[in-house]
Amino acid sequence: MTSIATRKAKELTDSELITLYLKDQNTLYFTQLYNRYKGKVFAKCISMLNDEGLARDAMQDIFIKILLNLSRFTEQSSFSTWVYSITYNYCIDMIRRKKRVPMIYTEDVGKISKETEVEIPDSVLLEMKQERLAKVLEQLPPGDKAILMMKYIDDLQIKEIGDILGKSESAIKMQIMRAKMKSQSIYDDLFGGDPIESSDS
Repeated sequence: MTSIATRKAKELTDSELITLYLKDQNTLYFTQLYNRYKGKVFAKCISMLNDEGLARDAMQDIFIKILLNLSRFTEQSSFSTWVYSITYNYCIDMIRRKKRVPMIYTEDVGKISKETEVEIPDSVLLEMKQERLAKVLEQLPPGDKAILMMKYIDDLQIKEIGDILGKSESAIKMQIMRAKMKSQSIYDDLFGGDPIESSDS
């Protein structure tokens, strides 16, 4: 009987599982949500925290937070976006507490003005060799690293990133531009102006 119920639960949408869990409080439904998203949440935690032990602890705390706040999910965004938002904010809080980082974004890159704004092509990041890109990301403020990962690794749309961060689409575009500028600056500092497509292996 349980296996039949489990198979049926796997066929339900996220919204259906949430509705049934809130109605019946049957842990089977929440377990299904957990199984769907635990891998993604853990991957996001480890990419932001760079520590497997911390990431596992964070994942458990995040799912407790999701469980306790499930009734507040309003479906204004997808459940996956809501989970991502909780994960992102939890990890950022951990980083800020650990490092006492007062500012998590590059809010000011030489006081960018409307006159001096320059569109940084995506190739600045996409053409970096993988090991070099990893080193650049490690040097970025946590918020900049996270927003670039959302855009280029998680392939989220600008609107989805805005929903997660609670910012307008124009603000997100500006933040991505600043993060790319910061990445280019860090790359130049680390590798002395070597070409992005380096020939060394």
